[in-house]
Amino acid sequence: MRSGDEMLKQIVDKSALDSDFRNQLLSDPKSTICEELGITIPDSMNVVVHESDMQTVHIALPPDPNITEEQLEAVSAGLCCCW
Repeated sequence: MRSGDEMLKQIVDKSALDSDFRNQLLSDPKSTICEELGITIPDSMNVVVHESDMQTVHIALPPDPNITEEQLEAVSAGLCCCW
């Protein structure tokens, strides 16, 4: 099983080389990632892709450490892929 970092690298690397893939990733990230990686992302999980430029910095914060029992179960079941 690949790590989240490995999957992220695959997505980022492909988006740098394939402009059609990059556009698909920006318009429909969840489906594009699922298809590329052969994974299923739960309906309850949102995926947002930000395209950086020289004037904008994006900071991704880790999930709130105060998670619910349901979220904890999802993580332990491998349903959460946080990069």
